[in-house]
Amino acid sequence: MTDIGELLRTRLAAGAIPTAEIMSLALYHPQFGYYRQAQSHWGFDGKDYYTALDVGPLLGETLAVRLEAAWNQLGRPEVFTVLEPGAGRGWLGRDLLSAVSGAFGQALVYLHRDDNPAGRAAAEAALAPFLADRRAKFVSEGDPLPVFVGAVISNELFDALPAQPWRWDGGQWLRMMLSSEGPDWESGDPGDAGTWFRTHAEGHLRMGDGAAWNEGMALMVRELARTLSAGLFLTIDYGDSCARLVSKGSGIRRYRGHRVDAAWWEELGCCDLTADVDFTRLAHLLEIEGFHEAAHHSLSHWIRRSAPLSQWETEWQDLEEKDRLKRMENLLQLTLPGMMGERFRVLEAWKPQLS
Repeated sequence: MTDIGELLRTRLAAGAIPTAEIMSLALYHPQFGYYRQAQSHWGFDGKDYYTALDVGPLLGETLAVRLEAAWNQLGRPEVFTVLEPGAGRGWLGRDLLSAVSGAFGQALVYLHRDDNPAGRAAAEAALAPFLADRRAKFVSEGDPLPVFVGAVISNELFDALPAQPWRWDGGQWLRMMLSSEGPDWESGDPGDAGTWFRTHAEGHLRMGDGAAWNEGMALMVRELARTLSAGLFLTIDYGDSCARLVSKGSGIRRYRGHRVDAAWWEELGCCDLTADVDFTRLAHLLEIEGFHEAAHHSLSHWIRRSAPLSQWETEWQDLEEKDRLKRMENLLQLTLPGMMGERFRVLEAWKPQLS
């Protein structure tokens, strides 16, 4: 049994525990949590999962184009601050800062926010040249955030928040629990989650409908949204509309050694746990905070719409063959049907400047 398992033994003896509490403990326990460990879990050989940043710099380069457009839309402010919560290794910030130039490059200040020890160590190396000239800075999760003009960006942030799966059995709501015997469903009051799922389901709820409810999403959106006096909120994550999630009965996934399954209760503290993001709810929460035009699309659509791909592909012809092939592979991974670009979605929302 893992260290997390030892901590759970006494609690489970007193009764079943909701899945969201297990997920919180397994991921964020200050000593044994998966995201609080010194070793890195990102990457390929010997790791648990990889992200769009592991396949090349195209995501960061596309983001640079999109953020420069936002900077222009805001009237080219002297300082354009970009906050990345859950920034991990700092690779998105590195690729973004490496891609910008000119007046926008001089205006951009990147804030890395993540208390993951492995991520912080990797970010110190990845961002070293930008830290030296103060184009990049670290902020801790417990520190108060400044209010700024610019953007809040994130990559796979909301899917890692503790979530509680709910299921409609035809007459009542059931919530997923963990007991000493293993996972099970028991009746419960879903509160706001039940109202939300019923309101956004496609027609009447059917037996087996349901999704994972992220209780902490509203608080996180409020905290992040209120740091931005004007600008762009952009997040990249697994997920879909509420209606689609409810109809497929979304739950918790486990990532371990590049394999994914639904056995979230096994090897707690030694594997990543995630839940699909309800983009309908995320857009709704941002609109409450004064953002306009909240909409989400597949990552592949967003890249094709935002990046000057024809120009880039022409420029890549001058690269060494090895480098040109890497660039093309990066592009195909993020834009071809069935690849990473179709598994992720990008939500954008805009907060205008007060007149």
